[in-house]
Amino acid sequence: MPNLDGVFRREWGPAVGALARWSGDLTVAEDAVQEACAEALRAWPRDGVPDNPGGWLMTVARNRARDRLRRESVRPGKELASVVDEIRARTDHTPTPHPVRDDELRMMFTCAHPALDRQSQLALTLRLVSGLTVAEIARALLQTETAIGQRITRAKNKIRHANIPLRVPPAELLPERTPHVLSCIYSVFTEGYWSTAGPSAIRDELCDEGVRLAGELCGLMPREREAHALAALVLLHDSRRTTRVDDTGALVPLDEQDRRRWDRGRVARGLDRLRQAEGSAGPYLPQAVIAALHATAPSWEQTDWTAICAAYDRLLQVTDSPVVRANRALAVGFRDGPDAGLAALEKVAHDPRLGRSSLVASVRADLLRRAGRRAEALTWYRVALESNGSDPGRDFLRRRIAECST
Repeated sequence: MPNLDGVFRREWGPAVGALARWSGDLTVAEDAVQEACAEALRAWPRDGVPDNPGGWLMTVARNRARDRLRRESVRPGKELASVVDEIRARTDHTPTPHPVRDDELRMMFTCAHPALDRQSQLALTLRLVSGLTVAEIARALLQTETAIGQRITRAKNKIRHANIPLRVPPAELLPERTPHVLSCIYSVFTEGYWSTAGPSAIRDELCDEGVRLAGELCGLMPREREAHALAALVLLHDSRRTTRVDDTGALVPLDEQDRRRWDRGRVARGLDRLRQAEGSAGPYLPQAVIAALHATAPSWEQTDWTAICAAYDRLLQVTDSPVVRANRALAVGFRDGPDAGLAALEKVAHDPRLGRSSLVASVRADLLRRAGRRAEALTWYRVALESNGSDPGRDFLRRRIAECST
């Protein structure tokens, strides 16, 4: 039997998006799909996974949603016929054609309503559209689970009580909501490419979804350069997906990956998107440039670290992120030597936004190891191990600890 969690992850977004469009109610859509998944957990181990699991889930969820809407529509004095007519009027209709054809993209643009603050927009979309758990969203946004849970609840209540329409805005208003959609797509891909928790380092269904949605957005907005930059970034990263773990699922660092196995088709498509993104002023172009420099370097030793550091400097002009500064410090270490990298890392090491992340400890440990300071590296690898939630990530750190202990 296939991994049911992977099936649910893959089908969650399309089902919630389609049901929300069909019913006009976010809560009804999410609850109905959740009930359908629970029913599948009972039925599929007994009866087998259906040939079309997405269709099965959608049918069950739609029935659950219809039942709920029927119950909520019943009022004292109403005849059954009028209730049925009300349900039909609400749900049995042909949607008006709209340039956003993909239900998940529709939901992303809908959740980007300006009445919601940006963090709530992002948290709500990652939950409803991508099916990420509250814990996964909290790690992605460097916030506590409590804070994220409250944001999602408040956003859903605001949509309900303020009667915010569940529809995509007119085409001329799409650009103002595009940055939100780009952030969501990248967060989905990142959680797939570098899973922050659980038994697998890579979650293929989220990687595939991120690549697909980025391509869909480029098709919807062909002149949006930042959409092309994001598509380039995810394609270039994804070209290395199969080499990032070995046959046992253990992480393989970039300098040890077999470049002959990188997907050159995806590299070529990524470079083509990169050319179309030229002139973009957003954060994804410099990141795509960094990914392109890695993807086209003949070997680890021939990587152009000067150009990579210049791209990080450009990225910092766009977004002063502590994560970017920490990764830039690692690149400086490869360009100018580990001591220079450690000096650059010290400037961001105490940023409170990284308090729940293992990033600083991991970068510091790696630079110390490369500098030959193994005893100090050992200490920081142990610190990183304490806050890393991914099983493969923890195993990798344990291997480094063993290496530094000998």
